[in-house]
This record gives sequence, structure tokens and C-alpha cells, in this order.
Amino acid sequence: MSAVRRLPSSRDNAVRVAPSAVAVVVPVHNEEALLSRCLWSLQCAAHMVPIPVRVIVVLDSCVDGSARLVPASMAIVRVDAGNVGVARAAGFAFAAEQYGLAGAEHLWYATTDADSSVPTRWLAKQLSHAVIADVTVGTVAVQWRERTAAVRAEYERRYHRIARDSPRHVHGANLGFRATWYHRVGGFAPVRVDEDIDLVARLEAAGARVLWHDSAVRTSDRHDNRVTGGFEGYLTDLADTSPDCA
Repeated sequence: MSAVRRLPSSRDNAVRVAPSAVAVVVPVHNEEALLSRCLWSLQCAAHMVPIPVRVIVVLDSCVDGSARLVPASMAIVRVDAGNVGVARAAGFAFAAEQYGLAGAEHLWYATTDADSSVPTRWLAKQLSHAVIADVTVGTVAVQWRERTAAVRAEYERRYHRIARDSPRHVHGANLGFRATWYHRVGGFAPVRVDEDIDLVARLEAAGARVLWHDSAVRTSDRHDNRVTGGFEGYLTDLADTSPDCA
């Protein structure tokens, strides 16, 4: 069971309204090699909660076979932006249309990445945290397959060092938040990288209660980065610039 690291603010201890539905958004850009694993893990996570879960797959400028891997039970949204911030925002805009903003008070939003797989109790844990929090921010565990041992060692050293100082890792692969708060701050911005960090910063600045926890989503260490920068770009930078990885 994951340990809750920190609630950065104690100004509001009120119990929150329990969500009655969940919308999960997955941005996709040519992900046919890894997408099935991601969507299968989301189906398993959805079966572990007693409320309806709608998975929304946002196909952004896809020219591969990603679309045919999406089960009929999941919604597909298509954009041609080449921008992960736009893709995530399009998914939640679709959710708002489906559920209606009037019902946002009882709606929980979650998002992950197409190259990641969530734990079976991923949504269940987010919903358990939702009784005291407006936003949940989790961690990632890298599935090391392509990178060198030196990159892995340097990544782990830096990741755990930051965690000791302040558990403020933010990953788009492991986020959950109340729909009301998401729409209150304007949602994901149309930025190519760090759209997750930007959103959480705006939510916290607006007064949302943010819960940081160490329940991890498994993510890929692949070399073929889908966006300029991003997590894969960070790993590549470690290999290219760190003396520990020479």
C-alpha cells in the first residue's frame, strides 16, 4: 500500500464530495507498440472501483495503427496538434461535454500516458484520497529495457535525492484531480512539454488541496521520444550530459 508523503496545505480539512464517475484521458501519438498494455491496465483498474469509468483515448496526429487497438468501450477523440497539452485538454473537453459541467462536482478526472501501465488499484487509490484532496500526484517506476546501467543509476540517484528533499515529482502519467478544480483553472495549457507541472502549479496556487503520494505507474525508458523534451528526453539528456553516465 502506498504511503502518503505530504499534504502541503492544512488550511482545509473538510471531507470532499465522493466522486460518482471517473473520466480517464490518454494522449496518443503513434503508440501502437505500447498502447495495448496501457489500455488493458486501465480496464483492470476500472474494474476495481464501484463507479462508472470512461476511458478517452486522444489520437494526436497518429499515422500508425493505434486507433485499431482501442476497445469499443472506450471513446476516441482525434486532434492534429502534435502537442501533448492540447491532446490532454481535448480529452477532458470531451469528458465535460459527455457529463456536463453541471455534474462536475461529482466527476473525477485522471490521466496517464500511452507508454505507461497503471497498477490495478490506481483509480481505487485516487478515489480513496479524494475524500480529503482535490488533486493527487503520484510517481513513476521506470521499466528499464533500453537504457544503459549508467543512465539507470544516475536517474535513480537524482530521483530519490529530489524525493528526500521535497516529494514534488509531477508526472502526466500519474495524475488525478476533481473536474471542478480542473475547469476552474482553465485545464491543460497548449504547451509541448511540462503541461503536467504547469497544471499542478496552477491548481495549487488557486487553493486546491494537493496530495503527493508514492504509488507508482510503470513507464517506458524508450529512446524514441514522442515530444521535444518530456520524460524520454530527460533520460537522453542524462546519457548525453551527465559525467556519471559517461
